[in-house]
Amino acid sequence: MPCTELPGAIRSARDLAMTGAAITGFSTSFSLILAIGAQNAFVLRQGLARRHVFWLCLFCGLSDALLIAAGVAGFGALAAALPGIPLALTLGGAGFLLVYGALRLRAARAGGQALPGAQDGGSLPRVLGVAAALTWLNPHVYLDTLGLIGAVSAQYEVPGERFAFGLGAVAASFVFFFSLGFGAHHLSPVMARPGAWRLLDLGIGLLMWVIAGTLLLGL
Repeated sequence: MPCTELPGAIRSARDLAMTGAAITGFSTSFSLILAIGAQNAFVLRQGLARRHVFWLCLFCGLSDALLIAAGVAGFGALAAALPGIPLALTLGGAGFLLVYGALRLRAARAGGQALPGAQDGGSLPRVLGVAAALTWLNPHVYLDTLGLIGAVSAQYEVPGERFAFGLGAVAASFVFFFSLGFGAHHLSPVMARPGAWRLLDLGIGLLMWVIAGTLLLGL
């Protein structure tokens, strides 16, 4: 191969490696976030109510981006060196999930809510406050981002490839949350009945309690 062709071949190999790293980051992040959890259930509910969906999805995406960036940068090692952090997050997260689950169960018991009235959509500060608690008080978020994603990114020793991996992981988070939030309106005909909202609140409330119980049993 002539020497003049070497730079082009090197660039092609480098671009291919970065593309592969980005795809790996996207698929890893998407597979972790796909599981139904407290945060996802809240985004789904707000999407059905069509209240502050854009800002909620943006907040969730940016939160994940910060955590993924910290994980890729190796911040997980610092969290592992401070054993008190996981315990505090677990207790705080479980407490919040128990309270929020109780509120959803109370709403399910009260009933009378239909999609057009979608009360409890909440003001923007309240919605973002709940989203912040569901995100930053959830120990599983740190395990997924700082732990698992950070660990997978460690295989990429070249800074450019690690950056591509992190970019792919961040992109997966934004794609997921905006798809979930704005795609929820397709369920609007079903959720027009008050009984459907009662079932949704019942399911979310029980899910919150199950997650909280799982966290506490894991101590």
